Amino acid sequence: MESNEVSRRGVLASAGAVAAGAVLASGGTAAAAPETAASGAVVIRPGDRRYDGLLRGDNFRFTGRPDEIRVVSSTGEVVAAVSEAVRSGRRVAVRSGGHCFEGFTAEPGVRMLLDLSPMNEVGFDARRGAFAVQPGATIGQVCTTLFKRWGVTIPAGGCPEVGAGGHFAGGGYGPLSRRYGSVVDHLYAVEVVVAGADGRVRTVVATREPGDPNRELWWAHTGGGGGNFGVVTRYWLRAPDATGDDPAGLLPPSPSNMLGWLVLWRWDERMTERAFTALLRNFGTWHERNSAPGSPAAGLYAVLMALHRKAGSVQVVVQMDADLPNAKGLLAEFVAEVGAGTGLEPTVNDGVTLPWLHMTTWPGNGEGGDKTTRRSKLKAGYLRRSLTDAQLATIYAKLDDEEGTDKDGMLLIGYGGQIGAVPPGATAVAQRDAIMKAVYQTTWQSETEDNVRLKWIREFYRAVYHETGGVPVPNEVSDGSYINYPDVDLADPEWNTSGVPWSTLYYKDDYPRLQRVKARWDPKNVFHHALGIELPS
Repeated sequence: MESNEVSRRGVLASAGAVAAGAVLASGGTAAAAPETAASGAVVIRPGDRRYDGLLRGDNFRFTGRPDEIRVVSSTGEVVAAVSEAVRSGRRVAVRSGGHCFEGFTAEPGVRMLLDLSPMNEVGFDARRGAFAVQPGATIGQVCTTLFKRWGVTIPAGGCPEVGAGGHFAGGGYGPLSRRYGSVVDHLYAVEVVVAGADGRVRTVVATREPGDPNRELWWAHTGGGGGNFGVVTRYWLRAPDATGDDPAGLLPPSPSNMLGWLVLWRWDERMTERAFTALLRNFGTWHERNSAPGSPAAGLYAVLMALHRKAGSVQVVVQMDADLPNAKGLLAEFVAEVGAGTGLEPTVNDGVTLPWLHMTTWPGNGEGGDKTTRRSKLKAGYLRRSLTDAQLATIYAKLDDEEGTDKDGMLLIGYGGQIGAVPPGATAVAQRDAIMKAVYQTTWQSETEDNVRLKWIREFYRAVYHETGGVPVPNEVSDGSYINYPDVDLADPEWNTSGVPWSTLYYKDDYPRLQRVKARWDPKNVFHHALGIELPS
Protein backbone atom coordinates (compact mmCIF):
# COMPACT_ATOMS: atom_id res chain seq x y z
CA MET A 1 0.00 0.00 0.00
CA GLU A 2 1.26 3.52 -0.37
CA SER A 3 2.60 3.52 2.86
CA ASN A 4 2.42 7.04 3.88
CA GLU A 5 -0.27 8.18 2.57
CA VAL A 6 -0.63 4.54 2.79
CA SER A 7 -0.90 4.24 -0.95
CA ARG A 8 -3.24 5.77 -3.34
CA ARG A 9 -4.79 2.36 -3.44
CA GLY A 10 -4.99 2.48 0.34
CA VAL A 11 -5.59 6.18 0.85
CA LEU A 12 -7.84 6.53 -2.16
CA ALA A 13 -8.99 2.98 -2.74
CA SER A 14 -9.00 3.98 -6.38
CA ALA A 15 -5.54 3.34 -7.56
CA GLY A 16 -5.22 6.06 -10.05
CA ALA A 17 -3.61 6.37 -13.40
CA VAL A 18 -0.54 8.13 -14.62
CA ALA A 19 0.05 11.73 -13.65
CA ALA A 20 -0.42 14.29 -16.37
CA GLY A 21 3.30 14.87 -16.79
CA ALA A 22 3.87 11.21 -17.51
CA VAL A 23 1.22 11.38 -20.20
CA LEU A 24 3.27 14.01 -21.93
CA ALA A 25 6.47 12.05 -21.52
CA SER A 26 4.90 8.99 -23.12
CA GLY A 27 4.85 10.75 -26.46
CA GLY A 28 2.22 11.83 -28.96
CA THR A 29 2.25 14.86 -31.18
CA ALA A 30 -0.43 17.28 -32.20
CA ALA A 31 -1.72 17.38 -35.74
CA ALA A 32 0.13 20.62 -36.23
CA ALA A 33 3.77 21.24 -35.40
CA PRO A 34 4.20 21.80 -31.64
CA GLU A 35 4.18 25.44 -30.63
CA THR A 36 7.24 26.56 -28.72
CA ALA A 37 7.57 29.66 -26.56
CA ALA A 38 10.53 31.94 -27.12
CA SER A 39 12.11 30.41 -24.03
CA GLY A 40 11.96 26.90 -25.51
CA ALA A 41 9.00 25.65 -23.44
CA VAL A 42 6.26 23.70 -25.22
CA VAL A 43 2.95 25.58 -25.39
CA ILE A 44 -0.26 23.57 -25.67
CA ARG A 45 -3.53 25.40 -26.31
CA PRO A 46 -7.17 24.38 -26.86
CA GLY A 47 -7.44 22.63 -30.21
CA ASP A 48 -4.16 20.77 -29.74
CA ARG A 49 -5.01 17.10 -29.37
CA ARG A 50 -2.76 16.89 -26.30
CA TYR A 51 -4.68 19.61 -24.48
CA ASP A 52 -7.51 17.56 -22.97
CA GLY A 53 -5.14 14.79 -21.97
CA LEU A 54 -3.03 17.20 -19.90
CA LEU A 55 -5.83 19.07 -18.13
CA ARG A 56 -6.55 16.55 -15.41
CA GLY A 57 -4.43 15.49 -12.50
CA ASP A 58 -5.11 12.39 -10.44
CA ASN A 59 -8.60 13.46 -9.33
CA PHE A 60 -10.97 13.63 -12.29
CA ARG A 61 -13.43 15.82 -10.35
CA PHE A 62 -11.36 18.81 -11.36
CA THR A 63 -10.81 19.97 -14.93
CA GLY A 64 -9.76 23.54 -15.69
CA ARG A 65 -9.73 25.39 -18.99
CA PRO A 66 -6.55 27.49 -19.09
CA ASP A 67 -5.55 29.49 -22.15
CA GLU A 68 -2.44 27.36 -22.33
CA ILE A 69 -0.52 24.55 -20.72
CA ARG A 70 3.16 25.37 -20.76
CA VAL A 71 5.47 22.39 -20.43
CA VAL A 72 8.76 23.62 -19.01
CA SER A 73 12.14 21.91 -18.78
CA SER A 74 14.37 24.42 -16.99
CA THR A 75 14.43 27.18 -14.41
CA GLY A 76 14.93 29.70 -17.22
CA GLU A 77 11.74 28.53 -18.94
CA VAL A 78 9.85 28.90 -15.65
CA VAL A 79 11.16 32.47 -15.23
CA ALA A 80 10.08 33.31 -18.78
CA ALA A 81 6.61 31.79 -18.31
CA VAL A 82 5.93 33.52 -14.99
CA SER A 83 7.25 36.82 -16.39
CA GLU A 84 4.85 36.58 -19.29
CA ALA A 85 1.94 35.70 -16.98
CA VAL A 86 2.68 38.65 -14.68
CA ARG A 87 3.13 41.04 -17.60
CA SER A 88 -0.18 40.01 -19.18
CA GLY A 89 -2.10 39.85 -15.90
CA ARG A 90 -2.88 36.16 -16.29
CA ARG A 91 -3.12 33.90 -13.30
CA VAL A 92 -0.60 31.05 -13.25
CA ALA A 93 -0.78 27.69 -11.46
CA VAL A 94 1.86 24.98 -11.16
CA ARG A 95 1.65 21.20 -11.37
CA SER A 96 4.46 18.69 -10.86
CA GLY A 97 2.90 15.27 -10.20
CA GLY A 98 -0.79 16.18 -10.36
CA HIS A 99 -1.81 14.45 -7.13
CA CYS A 100 -3.41 17.36 -5.28
CA PHE A 101 -6.63 16.21 -3.59
CA GLU A 102 -8.33 19.54 -4.39
CA GLY A 103 -8.65 21.42 -7.67
CA PHE A 104 -6.11 24.16 -7.02
CA THR A 105 -4.59 23.96 -10.50
CA ALA A 106 -8.03 23.73 -12.14
CA GLU A 107 -9.64 26.79 -10.56
CA PRO A 108 -11.55 28.87 -13.14
CA GLY A 109 -9.25 31.87 -12.88
CA VAL A 110 -6.13 29.92 -13.90
CA ARG A 111 -5.10 31.01 -17.41
CA MET A 112 -1.61 29.45 -17.61
CA LEU A 113 -0.87 25.99 -16.22
CA LEU A 114 2.82 25.22 -15.80
CA ASP A 115 3.62 21.52 -16.17
CA LEU A 116 6.94 20.84 -14.43
CA SER A 117 7.02 17.09 -15.07
CA PRO A 118 10.03 17.23 -17.47
CA MET A 119 12.07 18.83 -14.67
CA ASN A 120 12.84 15.51 -13.03
CA GLU A 121 16.59 15.35 -12.47
CA VAL A 122 18.01 13.84 -9.27
CA GLY A 123 21.72 14.18 -8.55
CA PHE A 124 24.42 15.32 -6.15
CA ASP A 125 25.56 18.93 -6.07
CA ALA A 126 29.14 18.82 -4.81
CA ARG A 127 29.31 22.62 -4.50
CA ARG A 128 26.46 22.70 -1.99
CA GLY A 129 27.26 19.30 -0.52
CA ALA A 130 23.65 18.22 -0.95
CA PHE A 131 21.43 16.14 -3.20
CA ALA A 132 19.57 18.19 -5.83
CA VAL A 133 16.02 17.16 -6.77
CA GLN A 134 13.86 18.90 -9.34
CA PRO A 135 10.12 19.20 -8.62
CA GLY A 136 8.93 17.02 -11.49
CA ALA A 137 10.79 13.97 -10.18
CA THR A 138 8.44 11.42 -8.67
CA ILE A 139 9.01 9.89 -5.26
CA GLY A 140 9.81 6.62 -7.03
CA GLN A 141 12.47 8.30 -9.17
CA VAL A 142 14.00 10.06 -6.19
CA CYS A 143 14.19 6.93 -4.05
CA THR A 144 15.48 4.79 -6.91
CA THR A 145 18.28 7.20 -7.83
CA LEU A 146 19.37 7.81 -4.24
CA PHE A 147 19.42 4.06 -3.57
CA LYS A 148 21.22 2.96 -6.73
CA ARG A 149 23.90 5.62 -6.71
CA TRP A 150 24.57 6.23 -3.02
CA GLY A 151 22.59 3.77 -0.88
CA VAL A 152 20.71 6.56 0.91
CA THR A 153 17.09 7.65 1.11
CA ILE A 154 14.63 10.18 2.47
CA PRO A 155 11.51 9.50 4.59
CA ALA A 156 9.14 10.32 1.73
CA GLY A 157 5.72 8.92 0.92
CA GLY A 158 5.32 5.42 -0.43
CA CYS A 159 3.29 6.31 -3.53
CA PRO A 160 5.90 6.21 -6.30
CA GLU A 161 3.98 8.41 -8.76
CA VAL A 162 3.58 11.45 -6.47
CA GLY A 163 5.72 14.42 -7.55
CA ALA A 164 8.40 15.81 -5.28
CA GLY A 165 7.28 19.39 -5.92
CA GLY A 166 4.21 19.48 -3.68
CA HIS A 167 5.12 16.55 -1.45
CA PHE A 168 8.27 18.20 -0.14
CA ALA A 169 6.85 21.71 0.33
CA GLY A 170 3.86 20.41 2.29
CA GLY A 171 5.93 18.52 4.86
CA GLY A 172 5.77 15.07 3.28
CA TYR A 173 6.08 11.91 5.34
CA GLY A 174 6.23 8.18 4.71
CA PRO A 175 7.01 4.69 5.97
CA LEU A 176 10.40 5.75 7.37
CA SER A 177 9.25 8.96 9.06
CA ARG A 178 8.83 7.48 12.54
CA ARG A 179 12.51 6.55 12.25
CA TYR A 180 13.95 9.46 10.23
CA GLY A 181 11.46 12.33 10.60
CA SER A 182 9.72 14.37 7.92
CA VAL A 183 11.18 14.94 4.47
CA VAL A 184 11.59 18.61 5.36
CA ASP A 185 13.84 17.75 8.28
CA HIS A 186 16.37 16.90 5.56
CA LEU A 187 15.70 19.94 3.36
CA TYR A 188 18.83 22.04 3.03
CA ALA A 189 17.83 24.59 0.39
CA VAL A 190 15.28 25.58 -2.25
CA GLU A 191 15.49 27.41 -5.55
CA VAL A 192 12.32 29.45 -6.09
CA VAL A 193 11.11 31.63 -8.95
CA VAL A 194 9.44 34.64 -7.31
CA ALA A 195 7.63 37.77 -8.50
CA GLY A 196 8.44 41.09 -6.83
CA ALA A 197 6.30 44.12 -6.14
CA ASP A 198 7.75 45.77 -9.26
CA GLY A 199 6.65 42.83 -11.41
CA ARG A 200 10.19 41.59 -11.90
CA VAL A 201 10.51 37.80 -11.86
CA ARG A 202 13.73 36.30 -10.60
CA THR A 203 15.27 33.18 -9.10
CA VAL A 204 16.20 33.03 -5.41
CA VAL A 205 18.08 30.33 -3.52
CA ALA A 206 17.23 30.04 0.17
CA THR A 207 19.07 27.75 2.60
CA ARG A 208 18.73 26.69 6.21
CA GLU A 209 22.06 28.31 7.07
CA PRO A 210 21.50 30.65 10.07
CA GLY A 211 23.12 33.61 8.32
CA ASP A 212 21.22 33.29 5.04
CA PRO A 213 19.19 36.48 4.47
CA ASN A 214 16.66 34.38 2.53
CA ARG A 215 16.31 31.75 5.27
CA GLU A 216 12.65 32.52 5.96
CA LEU A 217 11.80 31.54 2.38
CA TRP A 218 13.49 28.18 3.03
CA TRP A 219 11.51 27.82 6.25
CA ALA A 220 8.21 28.50 4.48
CA HIS A 221 8.91 25.51 2.21
CA THR A 222 9.34 23.16 5.17
CA GLY A 223 5.59 22.55 5.50
CA GLY A 224 3.95 25.73 4.22
CA GLY A 225 2.57 23.92 1.16
CA GLY A 226 2.93 24.47 -2.55
CA GLY A 227 1.56 27.26 -4.71
CA ASN A 228 2.04 30.02 -2.12
CA PHE A 229 5.32 31.89 -2.57
CA GLY A 230 6.63 31.11 -6.03
CA VAL A 231 7.62 28.16 -8.20
CA VAL A 232 10.13 25.76 -6.68
CA THR A 233 12.52 24.62 -9.41
CA ARG A 234 14.98 22.70 -7.24
CA TYR A 235 15.32 21.24 -3.76
CA TRP A 236 18.58 20.35 -2.04
CA LEU A 237 18.56 17.61 0.58
CA ARG A 238 21.04 16.86 3.35
CA ALA A 239 20.47 15.43 6.81
CA PRO A 240 20.69 18.11 9.53
CA ASP A 241 23.45 16.32 11.41
CA ALA A 242 25.44 15.21 8.35
CA THR A 243 29.16 15.91 8.21
CA GLY A 244 31.88 15.33 5.66
CA ASP A 245 31.67 15.35 1.88
CA ASP A 246 30.92 11.69 1.07
CA PRO A 247 27.39 11.65 -0.42
CA ALA A 248 26.76 8.20 1.09
CA GLY A 249 26.88 9.78 4.56
CA LEU A 250 24.72 12.86 3.92
CA LEU A 251 21.24 11.28 4.06
CA PRO A 252 19.87 8.33 6.06
CA PRO A 253 20.90 4.89 4.82
CA SER A 254 18.34 2.96 2.79
CA PRO A 255 17.10 -0.28 4.36
CA SER A 256 18.14 -3.46 2.56
CA ASN A 257 14.93 -5.39 3.08
CA MET A 258 11.49 -4.60 4.46
CA LEU A 259 9.38 -6.99 6.46
CA GLY A 260 5.69 -6.63 5.64
CA TRP A 261 2.63 -8.03 7.39
CA LEU A 262 -1.01 -7.87 6.36
CA VAL A 263 -3.57 -8.53 9.09
CA LEU A 264 -7.25 -8.87 8.20
CA TRP A 265 -10.36 -9.10 10.33
CA ARG A 266 -13.48 -10.02 8.36
CA TRP A 267 -16.47 -7.75 8.67
CA ASP A 268 -19.16 -10.33 9.40
CA GLU A 269 -21.64 -10.85 12.25
CA ARG A 270 -18.75 -10.99 14.73
CA MET A 271 -17.63 -7.45 13.85
CA THR A 272 -19.80 -5.82 16.48
CA GLU A 273 -19.48 -2.24 17.60
CA ARG A 274 -17.53 -3.44 20.64
CA ALA A 275 -15.08 -5.44 18.52
CA PHE A 276 -14.65 -2.72 15.89
CA THR A 277 -14.06 0.09 18.35
CA ALA A 278 -11.62 -2.09 20.31
CA LEU A 279 -9.49 -2.60 17.18
CA LEU A 280 -9.25 1.12 16.50
CA ARG A 281 -8.75 1.99 20.16
CA ASN A 282 -5.98 -0.59 20.53
CA PHE A 283 -4.25 0.74 17.43
CA GLY A 284 -4.34 4.23 18.90
CA THR A 285 -3.20 3.33 22.39
CA TRP A 286 -0.27 1.34 20.98
CA HIS A 287 0.85 4.50 19.22
CA GLU A 288 0.39 6.51 22.41
CA ARG A 289 2.87 4.20 24.14
CA ASN A 290 5.35 3.72 21.28
CA SER A 291 5.76 7.04 19.49
CA ALA A 292 8.39 8.91 21.48
CA PRO A 293 11.58 9.85 19.60
CA GLY A 294 14.04 6.99 19.90
CA SER A 295 11.39 4.44 20.88
CA PRO A 296 12.48 0.85 20.08
CA ALA A 297 9.29 0.60 18.02
CA ALA A 298 9.88 3.82 16.04
CA GLY A 299 10.89 1.72 13.05
CA LEU A 300 7.45 0.09 12.89
CA TYR A 301 5.04 1.78 10.48
CA ALA A 302 1.41 0.70 10.41
CA VAL A 303 -1.79 1.76 8.69
CA LEU A 304 -5.23 0.62 9.81
CA MET A 305 -7.79 0.62 7.00
CA ALA A 306 -11.36 0.61 8.30
CA LEU A 307 -13.33 0.35 5.09
CA HIS A 308 -17.11 0.29 4.90
CA ARG A 309 -18.83 -2.95 5.91
CA LYS A 310 -19.59 -3.59 2.23
CA ALA A 311 -15.84 -3.94 1.57
CA GLY A 312 -15.84 -6.96 3.88
CA SER A 313 -12.91 -6.39 6.22
CA VAL A 314 -10.81 -4.21 8.48
CA GLN A 315 -7.10 -4.44 7.66
CA VAL A 316 -3.79 -3.40 9.12
CA VAL A 317 -0.72 -3.13 6.90
CA VAL A 318 2.59 -3.11 8.78
CA GLN A 319 6.13 -2.72 7.55
CA MET A 320 9.52 -2.50 9.18
CA ASP A 321 13.19 -2.67 8.26
CA ALA A 322 13.88 -6.39 8.44
CA ASP A 323 17.38 -5.79 9.85
CA LEU A 324 16.26 -3.81 12.91
CA PRO A 325 16.71 -5.66 16.22
CA ASN A 326 13.79 -7.99 17.04
CA ALA A 327 11.81 -6.80 14.02
CA LYS A 328 9.63 -9.91 13.84
CA GLY A 329 9.07 -9.90 17.57
CA LEU A 330 7.96 -6.26 17.57
CA LEU A 331 5.57 -6.92 14.70
CA ALA A 332 4.07 -9.94 16.44
CA GLU A 333 3.61 -7.99 19.68
CA PHE A 334 1.99 -5.12 17.79
CA VAL A 335 -0.50 -7.39 16.02
CA ALA A 336 -1.38 -9.12 19.28
CA GLU A 337 -1.98 -5.80 21.04
CA VAL A 338 -4.20 -4.45 18.26
CA GLY A 339 -6.41 -7.53 18.33
CA ALA A 340 -6.51 -7.94 22.12
CA GLY A 341 -9.96 -8.14 23.68
CA THR A 342 -11.86 -8.07 20.41
CA GLY A 343 -12.88 -11.71 20.33
CA LEU A 344 -11.97 -11.74 16.63
CA GLU A 345 -9.66 -14.19 14.89
CA PRO A 346 -7.45 -12.38 12.34
CA THR A 347 -6.00 -13.70 9.14
CA VAL A 348 -2.29 -12.88 9.29
CA ASN A 349 0.14 -12.91 6.39
CA ASP A 350 3.41 -12.58 8.27
CA GLY A 351 5.91 -13.92 5.78
CA VAL A 352 6.61 -11.14 3.28
CA THR A 353 10.18 -9.89 3.19
CA LEU A 354 11.00 -7.84 0.11
CA PRO A 355 13.93 -5.73 -1.04
CA TRP A 356 13.33 -2.19 0.15
CA LEU A 357 13.50 -0.69 -3.33
CA HIS A 358 10.92 -3.15 -4.66
CA MET A 359 8.49 -2.40 -1.85
CA THR A 360 9.02 1.34 -2.23
CA THR A 361 8.70 1.67 -6.00
CA TRP A 362 6.48 -1.23 -7.10
CA PRO A 363 3.64 0.36 -9.11
CA GLY A 364 1.09 -1.81 -7.33
CA ASN A 365 1.85 0.20 -4.21
CA GLY A 366 0.44 3.33 -5.76
CA GLU A 367 -1.14 4.07 -9.09
CA GLY A 368 -1.33 0.73 -10.81
CA GLY A 369 -4.93 -0.36 -10.25
CA ASP A 370 -8.42 0.67 -11.31
CA LYS A 371 -8.05 3.54 -13.76
CA THR A 372 -11.77 4.29 -13.91
CA THR A 373 -12.44 5.13 -10.25
CA ARG A 374 -10.78 8.52 -10.40
CA ARG A 375 -13.16 10.83 -8.55
CA SER A 376 -12.46 11.27 -4.87
CA LYS A 377 -12.80 13.37 -1.76
CA LEU A 378 -10.41 13.09 1.17
CA LYS A 379 -10.56 14.72 4.59
CA ALA A 380 -8.05 14.38 7.41
CA GLY A 381 -6.95 15.22 10.91
CA TYR A 382 -3.90 14.88 13.12
CA LEU A 383 -4.25 12.87 16.34
CA ARG A 384 -2.27 13.43 19.53
CA ARG A 385 -3.86 10.36 21.11
CA SER A 386 -6.50 7.77 20.30
CA LEU A 387 -9.91 8.92 19.12
CA THR A 388 -12.48 9.17 21.91
CA ASP A 389 -14.99 6.40 22.56
CA ALA A 390 -17.75 8.63 21.19
CA GLN A 391 -15.79 9.23 18.00
CA LEU A 392 -15.09 5.52 17.57
CA ALA A 393 -18.79 4.71 17.99
CA THR A 394 -19.62 7.32 15.35
CA ILE A 395 -17.12 5.81 12.92
CA TYR A 396 -18.61 2.35 13.41
CA ALA A 397 -22.15 3.61 12.83
CA LYS A 398 -21.19 5.41 9.63
CA LEU A 399 -19.19 2.50 8.21
CA ASP A 400 -22.10 0.16 9.00
CA ASP A 401 -24.79 2.29 7.32
CA GLU A 402 -26.67 1.55 4.10
CA GLU A 403 -25.53 4.65 2.18
CA GLY A 404 -21.82 3.87 2.12
CA THR A 405 -20.03 1.85 -0.55
CA ASP A 406 -17.09 -0.53 -0.62
CA LYS A 407 -14.95 2.45 -1.76
CA ASP A 408 -15.64 4.43 1.43
CA GLY A 409 -13.79 4.32 4.70
CA MET A 410 -11.17 5.79 6.98
CA LEU A 411 -7.53 5.20 7.79
CA LEU A 412 -5.40 5.56 10.88
CA ILE A 413 -1.77 6.14 9.84
CA GLY A 414 1.16 5.77 12.20
CA TYR A 415 3.15 8.95 12.82
CA GLY A 416 5.29 10.32 15.65
CA GLY A 417 8.67 8.88 16.55
CA GLN A 418 11.48 11.04 15.17
CA ILE A 419 8.87 13.52 13.90
CA GLY A 420 8.50 14.64 17.51
CA ALA A 421 12.22 15.30 17.99
CA VAL A 422 12.02 18.59 16.06
CA PRO A 423 10.53 21.67 17.78
CA PRO A 424 7.40 23.03 16.04
CA GLY A 425 8.95 26.38 15.08
CA ALA A 426 12.05 24.85 13.52
CA THR A 427 10.03 24.04 10.39
CA ALA A 428 6.59 24.99 9.16
CA VAL A 429 5.22 21.58 10.22
CA ALA A 430 3.40 22.68 13.37
CA GLN A 431 1.96 19.35 14.57
CA ARG A 432 5.13 17.82 15.94
CA ASP A 433 3.59 15.86 18.84
CA ALA A 434 0.95 14.10 16.73
CA ILE A 435 1.18 10.30 16.81
CA MET A 436 -1.27 9.42 14.02
CA LYS A 437 -3.09 10.88 11.05
CA ALA A 438 -6.74 10.07 10.47
CA VAL A 439 -7.93 10.05 6.86
CA TYR A 440 -11.55 9.87 5.73
CA GLN A 441 -12.07 9.04 2.09
CA THR A 442 -14.50 8.13 -0.63
CA THR A 443 -13.91 7.34 -4.29
CA TRP A 444 -16.31 6.83 -7.14
CA GLN A 445 -16.50 6.63 -10.90
CA SER A 446 -19.26 8.77 -12.40
CA GLU A 447 -19.90 12.50 -12.24
CA THR A 448 -23.56 11.67 -11.57
CA GLU A 449 -22.51 10.34 -8.14
CA ASP A 450 -20.68 13.51 -7.06
CA ASN A 451 -23.37 15.02 -4.84
CA VAL A 452 -24.24 11.79 -3.08
CA ARG A 453 -20.65 10.77 -2.35
CA LEU A 454 -19.62 14.27 -1.25
CA LYS A 455 -22.62 14.47 1.09
CA TRP A 456 -21.73 11.11 2.64
CA ILE A 457 -18.09 11.93 3.36
CA ARG A 458 -18.83 15.45 4.62
CA GLU A 459 -21.47 14.22 7.02
CA PHE A 460 -19.15 11.43 8.20
CA TYR A 461 -16.37 13.88 9.01
CA ARG A 462 -18.67 16.38 10.66
CA ALA A 463 -20.15 13.66 12.86
CA VAL A 464 -16.72 12.48 14.03
CA TYR A 465 -15.78 16.04 15.05
CA HIS A 466 -19.23 17.30 16.02
CA GLU A 467 -18.10 18.30 19.51
CA THR A 468 -15.63 20.80 18.00
CA GLY A 469 -17.71 22.35 15.24
CA GLY A 470 -17.26 19.62 12.65
CA VAL A 471 -13.45 19.97 12.32
CA PRO A 472 -10.35 18.72 14.22
CA VAL A 473 -9.76 21.78 16.40
CA PRO A 474 -6.44 21.44 18.27
CA ASN A 475 -7.04 20.02 21.75
CA GLU A 476 -5.86 17.07 23.82
CA VAL A 477 -6.99 14.59 21.11
CA SER A 478 -6.89 16.39 17.76
CA ASP A 479 -4.31 18.76 16.31
CA GLY A 480 -5.72 20.27 13.15
CA SER A 481 -4.99 18.86 9.70
CA TYR A 482 -2.25 18.28 7.11
CA ILE A 483 -1.89 20.69 4.19
CA ASN A 484 -0.86 17.92 1.79
CA TYR A 485 -4.35 16.52 2.40
CA PRO A 486 -6.09 19.80 1.54
CA ASP A 487 -9.83 20.11 2.16
CA VAL A 488 -11.60 23.30 1.10
CA ASP A 489 -14.51 22.44 3.40
CA LEU A 490 -12.37 23.61 6.32
CA ALA A 491 -12.72 27.14 4.92
CA ASP A 492 -16.50 26.78 4.40
CA PRO A 493 -18.66 27.99 7.32
CA GLU A 494 -21.31 25.45 6.36
CA TRP A 495 -18.94 22.62 7.32
CA ASN A 496 -16.63 24.40 9.78
CA THR A 497 -18.75 25.91 12.56
CA SER A 498 -15.95 25.88 15.13
CA GLY A 499 -14.98 29.53 14.86
CA VAL A 500 -11.40 28.36 14.25
CA PRO A 501 -10.16 29.42 10.80
CA TRP A 502 -8.81 26.93 8.29
CA SER A 503 -5.38 28.56 8.54
CA THR A 504 -5.13 27.68 12.24
CA LEU A 505 -6.22 24.11 11.58
CA TYR A 506 -3.38 23.65 9.09
CA TYR A 507 -0.64 25.91 10.46
CA LYS A 508 -1.53 26.75 14.07
CA ASP A 509 0.74 29.51 15.42
CA ASP A 510 2.96 29.44 12.33
CA TYR A 511 0.41 31.17 10.12
CA PRO A 512 1.35 34.83 10.86
CA ARG A 513 4.98 33.98 10.14
CA LEU A 514 4.00 32.37 6.83
CA GLN A 515 2.03 35.51 5.99
CA ARG A 516 5.12 37.63 6.57
CA VAL A 517 7.08 35.41 4.17
CA LYS A 518 4.25 35.78 1.68
CA ALA A 519 4.36 39.58 1.98
CA ARG A 520 8.08 39.67 1.27
CA TRP A 521 8.32 37.17 -1.57
CA ASP A 522 4.90 37.34 -3.27
CA PRO A 523 3.61 40.81 -2.44
CA LYS A 524 1.31 40.93 -5.50
CA ASN A 525 -0.26 37.56 -4.63
CA VAL A 526 0.71 36.10 -7.99
CA PHE A 527 0.57 32.60 -6.55
CA HIS A 528 -2.67 31.72 -4.78
CA HIS A 529 -5.42 29.12 -4.51
CA ALA A 530 -8.43 28.28 -2.35
CA LEU A 531 -6.28 27.42 0.69
CA GLY A 532 -3.35 29.66 -0.15
CA ILE A 533 -1.38 31.68 2.39
CA GLU A 534 -3.03 35.10 2.54
CA LEU A 535 -1.22 38.41 2.56
CA PRO A 536 -1.36 40.14 5.95
CA SER A 537 -4.38 42.41 6.25
